[in-house]
Amino acid sequence: MLKKVVEAITLAECNLPPDVENMIRRAYETETEMGKAQLKAILENVRIAREMRAPICQDTGLFSYYVEIGDDFPIRASKIKKVLIDATVEATRSIPLRPNAIDVLTEKNTGNNVGQGIPDISWDHVDGNTLRIAVLPKGGGSSYVAKLHSIPPAKGLKGVVEAVIRSVFDAGSMPCPPTFVGIGIGGTEDLAMKLAKKALLARMDENSKNEELAKLEREIVDKANSLGIGPMGLGGRWTIFNARIEWASRHPATLLTGVCFSCWALRKAFVEVSGDEIRVYQ
Repeated sequence: MLKKVVEAITLAECNLPPDVENMIRRAYETETEMGKAQLKAILENVRIAREMRAPICQDTGLFSYYVEIGDDFPIRASKIKKVLIDATVEATRSIPLRPNAIDVLTEKNTGNNVGQGIPDISWDHVDGNTLRIAVLPKGGGSSYVAKLHSIPPAKGLKGVVEAVIRSVFDAGSMPCPPTFVGIGIGGTEDLAMKLAKKALLARMDENSKNEELAKLEREIVDKANSLGIGPMGLGGRWTIFNARIEWASRHPATLLTGVCFSCWALRKAFVEVSGDEIRVYQ
């Protein structure tokens, strides 16, 4: 399994998922002037990275893994955790990746993208005997502008939209727009942010199957793009490509909303294990 996780990391780092590339190409067709030139350069970057099997961006990110493990899966979670850590170290060496894990006390780089609490591993136990691992490497520029908003519950979803648009405006050019925006609504403080980041794993060339959420996602995209920040902050029609929402029930006194950005290079890949079959895909 170690080799397959390394394969998934390599795929994520060197090849954009089809849904992400589709959104960039759609935007290129309608963007104008400087913005169009930036999107053309991005698409060329994507092509070269794929052909050379080289990282799409010099900031190869910190790693988050989302693990869905069946109750009857034959390998214990502790062994899977070790595989993920070992795969991170091996991928850092073999691709290679930029070491990004800094000890907050000593200010020293660990050199292998592994450190205290890193990589971040989220676990979800499900029925059955399968395993699914989502690989999400995320750069520092888009993480720098992440926000948690505490919205007066009386404002409702209108307040959520206002908070997200304010976050996009405040982020400006820092997260290398056009961006993808993950939004987590409800729950506790930590859960709202976890949901926002997890939302980035959703398909980005479509919207939620829940029509109310889909309408909210489309409204956020329209209002964000009306800001005119544009590709790389140089102005244009596209400031964000899409917004996806995850939610949880909230406390009566709170309406917490997390906003998590990905730069245009939304990198992700998946490993699925079912019986003797192991599949790596985007």
